[in-house]
Amino acid sequence: MIFTIGFLGFFGNHFEFIHLVKDITHFLKPILGLTLGYLFFQKIEFKAFVKTIILTGFFMALFHICLVLSNSKLSIENMNELRNDFGKDNFLECFSLLFLCFYAKFFDDKIFKKRIAHYIIFFTLLVSCILYFSRTMLAVVVLAVLTIYGYTKINSRNIKIFLGLVSIVGVLYIYLFSVKLDRNAKGLEAFLYKVKIAPEEMFKTKIDRENHKELWDHWRGYEAKRALKLMEENPLSYIVGTGFGSLIDLKFKAPLDQEGMRYISETHNGYIYIFYKTGIIGLILLLYFLSRFYRYTYFAYQFVPVFIGVIGLSFFFTTLTITGIYNTRDVIVLILGGLLVFSSRPNVFKQDS
Repeated sequence: MIFTIGFLGFFGNHFEFIHLVKDITHFLKPILGLTLGYLFFQKIEFKAFVKTIILTGFFMALFHICLVLSNSKLSIENMNELRNDFGKDNFLECFSLLFLCFYAKFFDDKIFKKRIAHYIIFFTLLVSCILYFSRTMLAVVVLAVLTIYGYTKINSRNIKIFLGLVSIVGVLYIYLFSVKLDRNAKGLEAFLYKVKIAPEEMFKTKIDRENHKELWDHWRGYEAKRALKLMEENPLSYIVGTGFGSLIDLKFKAPLDQEGMRYISETHNGYIYIFYKTGIIGLILLLYFLSRFYRYTYFAYQFVPVFIGVIGLSFFFTTLTITGIYNTRDVIVLILGGLLVFSSRPNVFKQDS
């Protein structure tokens, strides 16, 4: 339905064909990803599915570690270089690690019979995930663990825990704003600076475009500001969006490629992106779509519904930072397609006692 709405804003406008095709393929991505994941894992057994995800993540992690060791100086001072040169995140590895760690919690069985194999895969995945130094991956792991232990269900106990976590995060930010962190620092200080500016990076919109330091630190907010500003020119866009093929005018050539880009098709904030392209209707549909997956956490306490809920909550968060399910590099949607296959086979599962 979201994909269909994207064509409504297109009619009556004169967008370049190449941008139209780009948006169509971008909005088709989660549809194709879910379909491929569903069809690919339809013919295999559940344990083989879990093992496939884990081993695929393991080999990717092994390759990632080898690249880091052979091409750079492995130290915390080179954190930004490691991220830029060898990838900013890898959620397949992230979910491989989660599958490996929590499979035994739901089944009276081990995914790998030999303990040495389990530990080799575990430490390889763990080290590789750490080497991405990704705030988003860290947040997804925290969400996953909270969901697996039932802390993301809405009840009085969890509301109290949530308020406690908010207090802890609040104290952390009080500390971060009380100390001077150098924007150009390396290592742990650079990571803490990124954590410090994370909230305003997404939401601050009053930005001096001529101040490059301020602009790049709040780039996500600037993208969102320009998208919403352009929507004011056509009030109908608030309902059905600006449509496929529409571009966001940054009002200057941003150094996003070698030649610089003044017009962009998408924003990091996926909620603004969907709102810009498909309006409030598309945004509501997206929220409904993701909430359906979150509701799986209220079903039987079994591996498949719990992890479908984990993915739903993960997309709620990653949509805010890296367009979530519409991120072109996202592979979680393939795992989700596989989990949906097994969600219709309740006889396969054995609830943990």
